[in-house]
Amino acid sequence: MTSRGTASPSRTAKGTTQTTRLTGIDAARGLALLGMMATHLLPTFEADAQLTPTWIGLTFSGRAAALFAVLAGIGLALSTGKQRPPQGQELSGARRGIALRALVIAVVGLFLGGLDVNVAVILVHYAVLFLCVLPFIGLSIKPLCAFAAGWVLGSPVLAYLLRPWLLAPSPPLQLGHNPNWDDLTTPGRLLGDIFLTGYYPVLQWLSYLLIGLVIGRLALTRMAIQVMLLAGGTVVAVLARWLGVLTMDAWGGKEALQARLADPRYPLDSLLQVNLAGVEQSGSWWWLASSAPHSGTTLDLLHTSAVAAAVVGACLLLGRLGEWLALDLLLPLRGAGAMTLSLYTAHVCLVAAMYLQPLPAGWTAEGVYAAQALTAVLIGGSLAALNWRGPLEWVAHAASEVGRYQRAGIR
Repeated sequence: MTSRGTASPSRTAKGTTQTTRLTGIDAARGLALLGMMATHLLPTFEADAQLTPTWIGLTFSGRAAALFAVLAGIGLALSTGKQRPPQGQELSGARRGIALRALVIAVVGLFLGGLDVNVAVILVHYAVLFLCVLPFIGLSIKPLCAFAAGWVLGSPVLAYLLRPWLLAPSPPLQLGHNPNWDDLTTPGRLLGDIFLTGYYPVLQWLSYLLIGLVIGRLALTRMAIQVMLLAGGTVVAVLARWLGVLTMDAWGGKEALQARLADPRYPLDSLLQVNLAGVEQSGSWWWLASSAPHSGTTLDLLHTSAVAAAVVGACLLLGRLGEWLALDLLLPLRGAGAMTLSLYTAHVCLVAAMYLQPLPAGWTAEGVYAAQALTAVLIGGSLAALNWRGPLEWVAHAASEVGRYQRAGIR
C-alpha cells in the first residue's frame, strides 16, 4: 500500500516541468481502498436463509483486495527501474528498501491484528508478500511472465495438497483471527496461516504481485498498453469467470462440492458467487475448478488479476483524458490512493471503535460507509493537492530510503 505510482519530474526543452507521474495507478489504488471499505462496512450477503448475495458482495468481494495486491507489484516495478530492472548494487539497495518497507507494514499490521474487529486485516500478509517477491525484482519481463504463469497454474494445486497436512494437527496450523503480536510466540502456526490457511494465503497471492511486476515493467505511459490492459483484462476476466460457472453448473462441479460440504448453513451457490474463505476446500479436486472469490484457484487468480489489469488500464486512460481536458479528473481517487496505508489503518481503527459501542441513532451501515469514504477522499485529495505524504507513508518511505542508500552513505 505504500508503493506510489510516481516518477521524478523532468524538464522539457523549453524548461517547463513535465510530470511523469502515473496518476492512474494511485487512482486505481484509491478504488481498491473504497472497495475494501465497502466489503468491511456493508453486507455482502442478505440476512436470509439462502445468504443471497448483495451487489456489494458480487462487485467487490475478492476483487478489491486482489487489486491492492496487483498494484503492489506494479508499484514495486515503478520504483525499481520501470522497464529497466535494477542490477548489481542498485538491485541490492532496492531489495533492502523493500524489506524495510515491509517491516513497517508488518508492524502496523500486527498492531491492527490486536484490535477486536470483524475485518480480515491484510497488512501482515501484504508485508510477507513484499519479502517473497524480492527474488523476482531483478528479472526482465519474459522470465517474469513465465514465473507468473507458472505460479497461477501451480500454486493452487500445491496449496490444495498441503492444506490438509496443516489442518490435521490439533490445534491446526490456522489462527482463526488476524495475526497479532502474541502469535509471534507460535511461529509455526503463524507461518502456516499466513502462507496457506489464512484469509490471504501468500502461496497463491504471490501470483498477484508477479502479475503486477509484469504490468509495471510495461511502457505504461503508452496509450496502446493502456488500451491493451483494459481490453485484454476484460476479456480474460469474463472468460475465467464463465469457465468457472461452466465447470460448476454444467459439468457437475457444484453437485460434487455440495455433497462434500453437506452443511445447510453454507449454501454453496451463494458462496461460489461471493466468498469461499473459511470453507475447507478438501476432499474433491472440483474445488480447483471454481472461480469463486477468495478460493485461490487458478480461475479465481486469473479472473481477479484480469479485473485488476482492466481497472488499471481504465484509470490510466482516464488520467490521459484529464491531461487532454486540462482537468485533474482523478484527484479525489488518486489522493486517497497515494496514502492507503494511513487511511486503511484509520479505517480499521474506526471499525474497531464501532464494535465497542452501538451506532448513534439514525446512522446506518450505508451512512457510515459514505462518511468514511468521503472523509478518505477529502483527506487524500487535500494532501495530494499539497503534494504531502500520509504519516505512515512517510515512515515507510523513509525506511525504504534508508535501506536503499545505506551502502552509498557509508562510502
